[in-house]
Amino acid sequence: MQISTGSGVALADLSEPARPAGQAGPAGPGFLLVLTHGASGGVGTPDLLAVRDTAAQLGGTVALVTQPYRVRGARAPGAPERQDAAWLEIIEVLRAGFPGIPLVQGGRSNGARVACRTARAAAARAVLALAFPLHPPGHPERSRAAELRDAGTAVLVVNGDRDPFGVPASADASTVVVLPGETHALSRNPAAVTDAVRSWLREVLALPRPGAVTRPAGGDPVAGDGAVGG
Repeated sequence: MQISTGSGVALADLSEPARPAGQAGPAGPGFLLVLTHGASGGVGTPDLLAVRDTAAQLGGTVALVTQPYRVRGARAPGAPERQDAAWLEIIEVLRAGFPGIPLVQGGRSNGARVACRTARAAAARAVLALAFPLHPPGHPERSRAAELRDAGTAVLVVNGDRDPFGVPASADASTVVVLPGETHALSRNPAAVTDAVRSWLREVLALPRPGAVTRPAGGDPVAGDGAVGG
C-alpha cells in the first residue's frame, strides 16, 4: 500500500498473521509489527524477512516499510528530524488500519535508529533493533547508544559480533543478543535471528508459549502453537 507523508510516498508491504490449524476464517492480528530497512537498503534482507515470517506465525500483522527517500531513489535518509516525522506519519496510518492492538516497531541499521528515536511519540509497546549501528566504523567515540537508552520502552538488539559498526553493551537496551560469526548484514544464520525475536516477542507481548493451554471465556481449552492434542 502507498502512504503519503510530508516527505513523499512510502510503501508498506503487509503480511497477514498465520491462520491456526483448524480455523476456517482469517485470524485477527494480535499485534502490529512495523519494520524498515537500512540507510541505502531495502526490505528484502534475510533478517527482515525472517522476522516477518516468525511474527506472522505468532499472530501478528507485519508491515515492511520502504521509506519515502528510498521510494524516490535516494540512498541517504537526510535529516533525522525529517525522516522521523515521515515515519510517524506512516505509523499513524498503519495504526488506524489496525486499532486496538499493540505496536512493535523496528528495523535494521538506520531503520533501527529511526524506530528507537520515535518509539515514545509512536507509543510503541517495544522496539526491535537489528544490526544497530552503534557508531560509524572506526569511530567508537561517536556512540549512538543514547538512542537505544532513550527509546522509553523495551528494546531488543540483535547484532553480530563481527559488526564494524560496533555492538551495543548489555546496559544500552533491555535485551542484547550477540550472534557469533555475524557481520552487519546478519545474513549467515537467519534462524538465529528468528529464535531471538520469537522468544522476545512472546515475552514483551505476553504471547502463549508452545504447548500452553488457554481457556477462552465460555469455551473449551485451546492448545498453544506446537501443542499436540490428545
